[in-house]
Amino acid sequence: MMSNSLKKLYIIAWVFGLVFYFLDYVIRSAPAVMLPQLTRHFNTDNLELVWIIGTYYYTYSTCSLLAGIALDKFGGKKSLFVGTLILGIGALLFLISSQFAGISGRLLQGAGCAFAFPGCVYLASKGFSSKSLATAIGFTQCLGMLGGASGQFVVGPLVESGMNINTFWLWSGIFTIITAFALYFVIPKENTDKETEDSSNKLGYFETYKIVFKNPQSWLCGLISGLLFAPTTIFAMTWAVAFFEKDKQFAFHDAAVTSGMVAFGWVFGCPLLGFITDKIGKRKPVLVGGAVLMIISLLQLIFLPDLFSAKITMFILGIGSGAAMIPYSVIKEANPDYVKGSSTGAINFITFGVTTLLSPVFSHYFGKSLGLSDPNLHFQNSLFFWIGGIVLAILISFLLRETGSKAQKAI
Repeated sequence: MMSNSLKKLYIIAWVFGLVFYFLDYVIRSAPAVMLPQLTRHFNTDNLELVWIIGTYYYTYSTCSLLAGIALDKFGGKKSLFVGTLILGIGALLFLISSQFAGISGRLLQGAGCAFAFPGCVYLASKGFSSKSLATAIGFTQCLGMLGGASGQFVVGPLVESGMNINTFWLWSGIFTIITAFALYFVIPKENTDKETEDSSNKLGYFETYKIVFKNPQSWLCGLISGLLFAPTTIFAMTWAVAFFEKDKQFAFHDAAVTSGMVAFGWVFGCPLLGFITDKIGKRKPVLVGGAVLMIISLLQLIFLPDLFSAKITMFILGIGSGAAMIPYSVIKEANPDYVKGSSTGAINFITFGVTTLLSPVFSHYFGKSLGLSDPNLHFQNSLFFWIGGIVLAILISFLLRETGSKAQKAI
């Protein structure tokens, strides 16, 4: 058993991990508000710049698995130090005016960011009991969303008012590297019990993933999370501005603010739903409840658009989508303690895989026809696409084993 004093040290380390995760989202989202400046900086065109920015996800997806292995094999101290340091170097590379530096920097940013969320969850699982783990994970995602909002709603106006983008990337890199060294000194030296340590050491580097991926519950968690994240990450954060502009005739500013309300919904929804599921000691009812809230908000947007403003509806959608974080608690509780890092890496990988598969499908059937067909019908059909995915997530959740504190007490 871990002593209370050591648990407190892990909670302090988790707080520093939140700074890493906040910087992760700031650096991830900031390029979206400085496209013209980056185009000139890297001497390229818009199409190629979008590709450069998108290379982030190549390393993010693959390194999510590597982050899980590193956390289980080398612990949080070394893993988070390396991940944060890589992110800082990636940000600093954006200071160099060459396409090679831009691509290299973005690849390193993706690789470094892959350690942020699994690392925070790893530290939280060490510092918090199962009764409050979902709350901690929800709060972690809340800080990430605040970082994402800051990367757009704070950095955007600063760039628009004349701030040189090199100033942003310089200080982002410096703060991130400082955070890397802070994490190294704050995270406690690993002190696992002998049974857990022996179990982990006997396993090869990829054996931990064999354990996680052989467990059907892991796949169910990843599929549910991916299906609940997709309407917000693909629709709200990528396509919503264009859809509200073309289909609903919103002005650009109103469309941007409306789509951005989803991120603010996440800020409140992730910790709120996490707190509720910890409070009642059950995961599945809150998971299904959040999904149902998402469906209701989308149906209101289709059939009763005048009942609430679109901004409020998208905010409610964001709150409901906070349920996508609950499977992150379930997968850790459904797998052995010595694969905590790998379980988070696995669900990140599966979730990213689901959104990667759905994005081109949605783009093909609804993105290409934007502005070319009946606006109201086009908007309705696009939302029904996401409602179908959420319904599928609810059906899959019935196959999920309850892992909340009440279920663990019963066992």
